[in-house]
Amino acid sequence: MEAIGQFLPLILIFAIMYFLLIRPQQKKVKEHQAMVDALHRGDRVVTQGGIIGKVSKVKEDGELEVEIAEGVKVRVVKATIAQVLAKTEPASNA
Repeated sequence: MEAIGQFLPLILIFAIMYFLLIRPQQKKVKEHQAMVDALHRGDRVVTQGGIIGKVSKVKEDGELEVEIAEGVKVRVVKATIAQVLAKTEPASNA
């Protein structure tokens, strides 16, 4: 019984760390992954390096082709997209 009392503060510290640090970070990672998975051609994005551009092609191997100026296209890893500024609507099947 006394051994449980000695480990109780450690268990409480771990529980507090989980709910204050680990769980919110996991939620943030899931939200970022959903944002990256929802990228389409025409979306305006900001990379982690601060470059603003328009998605011109979504590749299957985890890359995007982003146009940062007229006629200037760069390849960017999807995970480095920090923010989506403007979302384009997908074309409707008419």
